[in-house]
Amino acid sequence: MKHDCMQLTITAPDRSVLEVKADFIQAEAPNGHFGLLPNHIDFVTTLVPGILTYRYGEREYFVAVDEGILVKSGPEVGLAALNALPGVDLGDLQQAVRERFRVLDEQEVLTQKALDRLEADFVRRFIEIRKGRLP
Repeated sequence: MKHDCMQLTITAPDRSVLEVKADFIQAEAPNGHFGLLPNHIDFVTTLVPGILTYRYGEREYFVAVDEGILVKSGPEVGLAALNALPGVDLGDLQQAVRERFRVLDEQEVLTQKALDRLEADFVRRFIEIRKGRLP
């Protein structure tokens, strides 16, 4: 007997996150949660930050996603998200998300410091140029 399922592919700008088979997918759009089965109509929607759940057989899996776009076309379901972290256990996934945000926050602080230094250098150079002192 043939097992109907979907092919779920999740990508982020810098990597392929996940390629799996799924019997059922649940996610959240701006207007609320929705579920997909293999014979569901084709559609496109945006996703809000949250947990996408998919099931294959008796197992349930989770993917933490921030905003993204989900496209269902026949048995293919594609999700393009800025960030996505797959997991089997919600507790482990929660810890991984916290760690990811901590790293992103640290990168943001370093980026802001670099921008502040660049801005200060621009201001200093403009002042030097106005005073007629070119380096």
